[in-house]
Amino acid sequence: MKNVKQSIFKEAVNQIISNKMLRGMAAKQLDKYLYNSLKELGRQQLEQEKLDKYYFMSSIVEQVRKNLDKGFIKPKVMKKMAQVFVGDSFTADRYKKINPVREAYYEKYGDYPPQFLVLSPGKGCNLHCTGCYASADSAIAEKLDFETSRRIIREAHDIFGSRFITISGGEPFLYKSDGKHLVDLFEEFNDMFFLVYTNGTLITEGLANKLAELGNVTPAISVEGWEEQTDQRRGKGVYQRILKAMSNLRNAGVPFGISLTATSQNAEILLDDHFYDYFFNQLGVTYMWQFQLMPIGRGKDVMDLMVTPEQRVKLYDQWAHLLEDKHLPIADFWNSSSLSSGCIAYGRWNGYFYIDWNGNIMPCVFVPYYVDNVKDIFANGKTLGDAIQSKMFKNGRKWQKDYGFENPDHRGNILMPCSIRDHYKNFKYNILTPDAKGEDEEAEAVLHDPEYEKLMIEFDNKLQKLTEGIFYEKYLKKEPVTHEA
Repeated sequence: MKNVKQSIFKEAVNQIISNKMLRGMAAKQLDKYLYNSLKELGRQQLEQEKLDKYYFMSSIVEQVRKNLDKGFIKPKVMKKMAQVFVGDSFTADRYKKINPVREAYYEKYGDYPPQFLVLSPGKGCNLHCTGCYASADSAIAEKLDFETSRRIIREAHDIFGSRFITISGGEPFLYKSDGKHLVDLFEEFNDMFFLVYTNGTLITEGLANKLAELGNVTPAISVEGWEEQTDQRRGKGVYQRILKAMSNLRNAGVPFGISLTATSQNAEILLDDHFYDYFFNQLGVTYMWQFQLMPIGRGKDVMDLMVTPEQRVKLYDQWAHLLEDKHLPIADFWNSSSLSSGCIAYGRWNGYFYIDWNGNIMPCVFVPYYVDNVKDIFANGKTLGDAIQSKMFKNGRKWQKDYGFENPDHRGNILMPCSIRDHYKNFKYNILTPDAKGEDEEAEAVLHDPEYEKLMIEFDNKLQKLTEGIFYEKYLKKEPVTHEA
């Protein structure tokens, strides 16, 4: 029966890609498969979590189908991509599958490995964005040598059994070491899928065509809102260069997305359906990642740019509306934790961790603290598996389990999933360890700033009050308070 289901799944995917006449019918068949598979996940998933996952995966299928119909994605590109993307890591019933590599990892470390990692191989960038940590001088910017980057990906592949890597920066497409570029890694690891966060300005026609040829890369292009907001932060004319990059990708048939950071200044734009309609329906975006300004490091000086607790709740309501009513594949990394059953940092099974351009190994892109460095790990004859066994990483994983990300009998508020952003006091005093160091001076400084701590805790307390009712009513199906008529 299991093999029959897998055959149905793969055949439906193939028909969606290859057969325009049968595409609609195949999409409905795949949609039914996704729904049934996710509903069978078991008690560890709350019913609303299952529905959220279904809505998201279904919306991805729908958006791919639309972009195939419009010619924004070329079938030959999508077919190559599906060979990598449609595998054990991305099918709806991936939670049930037995993987020998992951079982071997479990035998050694007592837990299952993360599904992926985020790697920033270089800090160099060609833009001068306001408040950004990246270096505009790529010649002197910190970066990992090519062989270290290569070994990181190889070990993720072989030791974790991962088939998915996220590349960040700096500007990833500017990275060059020992005469090698990112494309050389994409080419070598052709059975892995790469998501690249990029400013988009270096995606020429030639690069877009190369990505189409490879078929295992999707760029997520950063925007700040409309042209005014994007150019204000990223530089005059950048928005138009982004539109040109998107045009190059559409012409080459490469699926792409956008990523953006929600702040108090652009939150109103993100509450307007027109913004999403434009990017998805007119520009051919296939997916969207949303982040929220994390006030660490230089963010400390722009605390007023954080979305307020009230804005965050509005953004949650907007996300639910866009997902359920408009079927748009959008994930907000703070408001959409039902898609991942909570925080996925600290190298959690089915989760991830982060390695920066200096080789520092951090729990998350938004948790800029580290104990170990990958170059030291490798020099001492150890592996990535050993790299995520520090006390800080284990404290984080323990918190995740205690918070109940897969315990239906004890679940923490799923609208407050972030260990550092939403539970700052607990992070500082129960997860962070004395041997942990800040990624930079500013990250270190906020740990000793009582005003910063006070503001973070006040935010968390207010957010808890605003979201508790939604969590209880929508996810736990309970009534936390008596509502007046």
